[in-house]
Amino acid sequence: MTRYYILILLSLLCLTGCNSPDSAVLQSNQDSTLKLLYWQAPTILNPHLSNGYKDSEASRITLEPLTSYDKNGEMVLFLAAEVPTVENGGIAADGKSVTWKLKRNVKWSDGTPFTAADVVFTYEFITNPAVGSTTASTYKTIKNVEAIDDYTVKVNFKDVNPAWFLVFSGSDGIILPRHLYQDFNGANARQAPANLMPVGTGPYQVVEFKPGDTVVYQPNPNFREADKPYFERVELKGGGDATSAARAVLQTGDGDYAYNLQVEAPVLKRLEAGGKGKVVAIFGALVERILINQTDPNQQAPSGERSSVKFPHPFFKDKRVRQAFNLALDRETIAQQLYGPTGKATGNFLVLPEQYKSPNTTYEFNPKKAVALLEEAGWKDTNGNGIRDKDGVEMTVLFQTSVNPVRQKTQEIVKQTLASIGVGVELKSIDASIYFSGDPANTDTNQRFYADLQMFTTGNDSPDPGAYLKTYTCDEISQKANQWSRKNVARYCNPKYDQLWQQSTKELDPEKRRKIFIQMNDLLVKDDVVVLPIVHRADAAGFSNQLEGYDLTPWDRNTWNIMDWKRK
Repeated sequence: MTRYYILILLSLLCLTGCNSPDSAVLQSNQDSTLKLLYWQAPTILNPHLSNGYKDSEASRITLEPLTSYDKNGEMVLFLAAEVPTVENGGIAADGKSVTWKLKRNVKWSDGTPFTAADVVFTYEFITNPAVGSTTASTYKTIKNVEAIDDYTVKVNFKDVNPAWFLVFSGSDGIILPRHLYQDFNGANARQAPANLMPVGTGPYQVVEFKPGDTVVYQPNPNFREADKPYFERVELKGGGDATSAARAVLQTGDGDYAYNLQVEAPVLKRLEAGGKGKVVAIFGALVERILINQTDPNQQAPSGERSSVKFPHPFFKDKRVRQAFNLALDRETIAQQLYGPTGKATGNFLVLPEQYKSPNTTYEFNPKKAVALLEEAGWKDTNGNGIRDKDGVEMTVLFQTSVNPVRQKTQEIVKQTLASIGVGVELKSIDASIYFSGDPANTDTNQRFYADLQMFTTGNDSPDPGAYLKTYTCDEISQKANQWSRKNVARYCNPKYDQLWQQSTKELDPEKRRKIFIQMNDLLVKDDVVVLPIVHRADAAGFSNQLEGYDLTPWDRNTWNIMDWKRK
């Protein structure tokens, strides 16, 4: 009897073992591949040539800055060897320079040594007007950058600079390999092969890229941490929509990570019940906002440029009209119905860090007040078609944003309330890969802004909001002269705002500087009403229950520490 059972046991072991080698290989392959889903597909892998978070997220897997910041606002070193201080000689006593020590024995993924020359070149590339870099504004305070030796870089500022730590930090501080870009430091910058097949110092290297579709990564053979990264392959799949990406991670388990889950709260909750993954949300500085075009998108300058600063907007040039549109926004309905726990109604442009949040602003949904303001401004429905007009101009607006269910539903809510006060609204939705591409040749990018209103999300990428607030200075206006590469896409220009910005760059007293930032916020949303904040958005992403090691921060892209991601 004993022998009989032993024979049965051996037979069972043989039967189960017959397929085990193939099964083990299959399971091993699945475990060693990290699957990332991006419904907003990346189109370029050089973040200095794009305004899209999708592009900088994908780039961040390969490329690195000197430093970044964790969720507590603490500096984290990447290519820098130490944090500069007054004590170690890194920060000059006069506040006009900072010296960075760089990590030694770091190599680019092609084996070329990383040195101070790469940092100096990155500065030259970013600030070259012919390049048309989208991150140039962060570097306007710099006089020059010099290599003291191969592992020491000195940044000299034009004046005292309380925000010395902004440059070469986070997603705006990505360092580029000099040896691959030195022949593309000019108008030909977008032709550089490294924009599509980047060579970086990060944990993974790109082995295949189909813009608007897929990116495939493998471990960087020269990565400085020998025991990292943990995956043999990373597959970034673009396209589809946010809901499908959420379903694949949260419900079916077909993906490991889903980017930017701008999905209605009840839908996310239902998908999360699938048990395969969870939604991880962090409230950073992101604000979904509507921008009011200060220029006329329908007028064309002799150069062929539309939305030119030469032609003010026919009715948004009147502050009362802008105030009326602000009063017609039902922020609470949008936040509660569409965002739920991942969004809070807000009237502020600057929402984080908390000390910079203005106590002087409020928001109000009051269509009656809006109507009174439009009447006072002389906009009446003289022909009985339901749309206000004045001097032969109909108050009809083109309102554009990217393709996304939450954004299209937001558009519908805004359209209904504007229609109730006599405004005609035409809605336009643009594929995110185009809208956020930064392609100077495409007229549908948010930087061209060939519409009256447009909506998207952004926020400060650092605990110091200086670079974020610089967006609305006059010299940051996006226009043909700078290949539409600047971030002031509303084309707002107020000398008072510019003066406050200049003060903030030199003010060393933290409390005085805080008050300046609040004044700048108030000018944008309360006094001049050029930005209409709607929702303070959490950055929501989907993560597989089998994944660990991720650590989201509001001050960098979600992939900032992908070297630590691994299977449980």
